[in-house]
Amino acid sequence: MTGSAPALGFVGLGAMGSRMAARLLRAGHAVTVHDTRAEAREALAAKGARAVESPREVADAAGTVLVSLPAPEIVRSVADGLVGGESMRRYVDLSTTGAPVAEEVAELLGGEGVDCVDAPVSGGPAGAEAGRLTMMVAGSRDAVEAVRPVLDELGSTIFVVGDRPGHGQTAKVINNLMSASAIAITAEALALGVKAGLDPETLLDVVGASSGSNNAAVDKFPKQVLTRRFDHGFRLALMAKDVRLCLGEAERRSVPMLLGSTVDQLWGLAARQADEGDDCTAIVRMFEEWAGATIGGEER
Repeated sequence: MTGSAPALGFVGLGAMGSRMAARLLRAGHAVTVHDTRAEAREALAAKGARAVESPREVADAAGTVLVSLPAPEIVRSVADGLVGGESMRRYVDLSTTGAPVAEEVAELLGGEGVDCVDAPVSGGPAGAEAGRLTMMVAGSRDAVEAVRPVLDELGSTIFVVGDRPGHGQTAKVINNLMSASAIAITAEALALGVKAGLDPETLLDVVGASSGSNNAAVDKFPKQVLTRRFDHGFRLALMAKDVRLCLGEAERRSVPMLLGSTVDQLWGLAARQADEGDDCTAIVRMFEEWAGATIGGEER
């Protein structure tokens, strides 16, 4: 886009938000940013963003405000802070915080005349860096069309999954439950294979070419577990949170989730044992400890 690109606001400059905001800057937008961490604000300011001290200042400066935040209570707090912004007319939530929060925020901001678009993303920091995120978008047709050019700069695969905020969140937490399940079962199965004397790299090759194939076996384990890097870019605590959100939605809809409940328990246990910054692939260590077997090479 050119220098005439519309001014945008961005709140939440973590592993995902910082990269998305930087892409918008490179696309020619004037971007006003906020994060509670001064170092995060300063890093984006060095790339050309205008850094401010509060969400309200973002809403005063930009007609479209995007947020990328780690937890439901933070989304609620930021939405409260955006209320009354002089310029904000559109709100895009790129976070994964569950359908109830998306519905609450849409009601809150809708009462202020702000169109809300629910647009959680998948693809991790690498996808955010490259503009190749998958986005699960929900909102009114007019609201989605108004922000579609911005979404196209962030994502390469965009699904409109519903016509109201909350639908995108539901699609995302279902996806993340399935992703979390794949990581957990791959860890459990590989630990068994190693304990039985199989080479983990060969076993992953077999699975990748067979009916048990999944993204964890094909991508995450070869890159992060066999190498002992444990640096996929998505924190274990956030995966545990997303699984819990999916189970919460199932409870809200009175849908039994027997397998999902087991996955929730596994990730909850791993999160309680993990260090704060541990990567989601580090759940492997729990299964290794139980099996008395190590998947992969030397720790890096």
